[in-house]
Amino acid sequence: MSKFLKFTLVTGLAISATATAVWAAPFGLGRPALLEEIAAWDVKVMPDGRGLPEGRGDVETGDEVFGDQCAVCHGDFAEGVGNWPKLAGGWGTLDHDDPLKTVGSYWPYLSTLWDYVNRSMPFGNAQTLSPDEVYAIVAYILYSNNLVEDDFELSHENFMDVELPNAGGFIVDDRAETEYAIWHGEPCMENCKDTVEITMRARVLDVTPDDADSTATPEPAAEPEQKAEASAEPAPVAVAAVDPALIEAGEKAFRKCSACHQVGEGASNRAGPALNGIMWHPAGSVDGFKYSGALQAMAEGGLVWTEETLSAFLESPKGFMKGTKMGFAGLKSADERAAIAAYLASFSE
Repeated sequence: MSKFLKFTLVTGLAISATATAVWAAPFGLGRPALLEEIAAWDVKVMPDGRGLPEGRGDVETGDEVFGDQCAVCHGDFAEGVGNWPKLAGGWGTLDHDDPLKTVGSYWPYLSTLWDYVNRSMPFGNAQTLSPDEVYAIVAYILYSNNLVEDDFELSHENFMDVELPNAGGFIVDDRAETEYAIWHGEPCMENCKDTVEITMRARVLDVTPDDADSTATPEPAAEPEQKAEASAEPAPVAVAAVDPALIEAGEKAFRKCSACHQVGEGASNRAGPALNGIMWHPAGSVDGFKYSGALQAMAEGGLVWTEETLSAFLESPKGFMKGTKMGFAGLKSADERAAIAAYLASFSE
């Protein structure tokens, strides 16, 4: 062994032993952090509201900020884009095999939402939002989940008044006492089961596109008389005069639809069909738009857009029409649904 190597080895051992001996002693470097310096790094918000900064933001402002900062991944209505997370919907699905866990269906505390948006969003540009913008975004997500009305304003003052639907759906994690002992021991690496079973397929995990048309059972051919009856236009319906104030309210509510649908002069098909003249007419009748198999099937079954059917569809699109391509979570307010129907009825073909 060379003299240099011996010196390095012995010196290294001496330094290691010395460092171990004085590890708990002060090094004489730096100084204790000031409280204001710690606070600058500590951005957490607790379930009881601790850590919330002063500020406020309303749903309307949140709609604009969400559209600019969040919609590219989470959709205009918090419905998610592709496999990016859905933030709205999923009510009543937690007991399903494939539950949709969103702010409205699953999250227990509003502080979790505020903290995450403030700490980590927008993606790639975290902590650039002001407290007022975060309050506004959170207010809009609450609105998208039908938890507040469109004139709601969220602030540090009323934050704790908002209770999420699944707040009582969580229990204390006691796995350390009840389960950890079960996991001890050597893991099985081969021949662990007598048989192998497929318990889930990729399409259930939202990986493989699910083409409803490919598995649909063709309907038996209709008799000539039935075909003629199905293709006939429904009898004209007498429509009562609509209150102009209701149409005006519908125009305001329709802003939730305008990202995908157009009405009025020059309206064209976009992500959804143009909606001129759809009221009191058969569903799926807009020229040039490719409808989902689900809507085509209901149209062939005689679906006509009336105040009642449109309201049922807008309340829960996926509940009313399983397989619909419409990603909108739904409108909780019956008044808004009636107003939109009145607004659409004011446009002819």
